[in-house]
Amino acid sequence: MSVARESGDRAQQLRDKARHMTEAAERTTDPEQRQRLQEKARKLQEQCEQQGGTGGGNIRPSK
Repeated sequence: MSVARESGDRAQQLRDKARHMTEAAERTTDPEQRQRLQEKARKLQEQCEQQGGTGGGNIRPSK
């Protein structure tokens, strides 16, 4: 497997994890938990973008 492929796979995993956290944040009724999940999702998305894994749409929660 090439380095580019591994990087792309990692970026996809980060996007997926961030999307799941965003979805969990939308489902929770606890405002503090929602904020924690949204923050974790945002950090994962930033990490993904730093690795060059753009694409996959905007997973950040709307404000």
